[in-house]
Amino acid sequence: MHSCVRPICCPPQYCVQDFYTQRFVPVIHPIVTINRQNIIDVPQHIYQRAERTVVVNQGFQGQVQGQGADFLAAQGTQGFTNRLFR
Repeated sequence: MHSCVRPICCPPQYCVQDFYTQRFVPVIHPIVTINRQNIIDVPQHIYQRAERTVVVNQGFQGQVQGQGADFLAAQGTQGFTNRLFR
């Protein structure tokens, strides 16, 4: 009559549930600081002072006479007069 029926066994179907767990992996970012010293030329103004003593005749004459006459003549000051007695 009825015979026993053998069941058919199918291959399994998989349902995957993913779970995530954190694992830290070190990532190294090297930073190199370079200290550069740039040398630039900057003018440094140096003023050299010179002092000369010129002897001028304090008399009433209109022409320069005495030790400083050569220096003043080179500067174009011939005919220098004493301003106090003009």
